[in-house]
Amino acid sequence: MLGFYAMTIPENLAAVLERIRSSAVRAGRDPRGIKLVAVTKTVGLPDIVEAINRGATILGESRVQEAQKKISNFKFQISNPEIEWHLIGHLQKNKARHAVGLFDLIHTVDSVGLAEEIGRQAAKAGKSQRVLVQVKLSGEEAKHGAAERDLMETLGKISVMKDLKLEGLMTIPPYFEDPGLVRPYFRRLRELRDEGSRQGFDLPELSMGMSNDFEVAVEEGATMVRIGSAIFG
Repeated sequence: MLGFYAMTIPENLAAVLERIRSSAVRAGRDPRGIKLVAVTKTVGLPDIVEAINRGATILGESRVQEAQKKISNFKFQISNPEIEWHLIGHLQKNKARHAVGLFDLIHTVDSVGLAEEIGRQAAKAGKSQRVLVQVKLSGEEAKHGAAERDLMETLGKISVMKDLKLEGLMTIPPYFEDPGLVRPYFRRLRELRDEGSRQGFDLPELSMGMSNDFEVAVEEGATMVRIGSAIFG
């Protein structure tokens, strides 16, 4: 696998897309149902442009401040109306206004309070902000997310906020060298999505899986995989 990361960006991107396709086929899924979020945090504009020229259309950033500089500069580098910017890192309430102005989809809404602030800022901007609810499925203190036991109540409150468009769930599981050990976390997120659907919530998206474990995530139902190092090194 080390050699995989040593290839060029176009080669890496093609290899990732093929691995997504193969994983989907193994699981009896349509590969067209899985979106690749190319994680561009710490990646320079030339490398981002190269990935876009090879077909990447969704770009993921972790920090609002870094994304601000990048997106403003990026507009002069390329004009592609299909490009989406997603926030995949933790969002503080005091950055909500900037996040609404920058991102098409925010993956990391971890509380009703944060959702309310995003909604307020979206209303001011005249925008319906697309969001995912981040769910905390591990006991790691450093991880953010809505508690599993409170999830249905959280979804109920966020789903009726008129300036938000709730589209699904997201999680960041613990890191394991063996990606198979992550499978229960991905499976549980899918089960929670299914439970939410039975309760009347429309949750088409499951954002889960990164460079080390995205194939397992696809097998367990991911509709978005967030991949950085396997593309950019």
